[in-house]
Amino acid sequence: MEKLNHYWDLIVDNTILYAPKILLALVVLFIGLRIIAAVAKLIGKGMDKKGTDETLKPFILSLLTWVLKAMLFISVIQMMGVATTSFIAVLGAAGLAIGLALQGTLANFAGGALILIFKPYKVGDLIESQGKLGVVKEIQIFTTILLNPQNKTIILPNGAVSNGEITNYTREGKLRVDISVGISYDSDMKKAKDVLMAVLEKDEKVLKDPAPFVGVSELGDSSVNLAVRPWSTAADYWDVFFGVTEKCKNALDAAGISIPFPQMDVHLDK
Repeated sequence: MEKLNHYWDLIVDNTILYAPKILLALVVLFIGLRIIAAVAKLIGKGMDKKGTDETLKPFILSLLTWVLKAMLFISVIQMMGVATTSFIAVLGAAGLAIGLALQGTLANFAGGALILIFKPYKVGDLIESQGKLGVVKEIQIFTTILLNPQNKTIILPNGAVSNGEITNYTREGKLRVDISVGISYDSDMKKAKDVLMAVLEKDEKVLKDPAPFVGVSELGDSSVNLAVRPWSTAADYWDVFFGVTEKCKNALDAAGISIPFPQMDVHLDK
């Protein structure tokens, strides 16, 4: 009975000692969570007014919210009488171990943050990175998702993308389409250039500014190669490439200008 009374007294004493602290800590936790939610909402409205990118906004709000919650949690633990020095040391050691185990993932996280902040590309841009070409469908915190011309989904790690070369074909709003057309040496070169230029000028998807260009690019083994250079928007690039190539062939045929077959010299040794 004496032991039971002793334990009961300890319980009562500890309850009297810690109950106010625990109650106060719970009140602070409740109010703190409300304040964090209000702050996040206020910052979100401010980002909307400034026209912050929709992909960047949730990332910043989520990061800010978790940092504030972590600080609140440590403060509440400290108010309850728990020594936070050793607690923070344990968290630091655990964070270091997790960081070493997830180096690649953290690199992708950092790369995603850099992409979202500096915006080398955005959703809808046609880009080339890591040897892959495609339209950006989604920018996530760890990966960038592309859709290539063959309608295949390509998932690129943001760490490699942010540290590598990125070619953005959409950023300037205009793309030059490079097409090569060969005509025979017997053909009227000026007439061929006029015919090809007429094709470019009539095509509605070929931009007027910059002006299209047709010129001699190479004197080949069996043909005079003409560089056909129309300009288009990124969205119309493939339509212009395939459409103009076909129209050039039809226009040259209609004008009686031949496109020669490659020729080879065959030597028969006795």
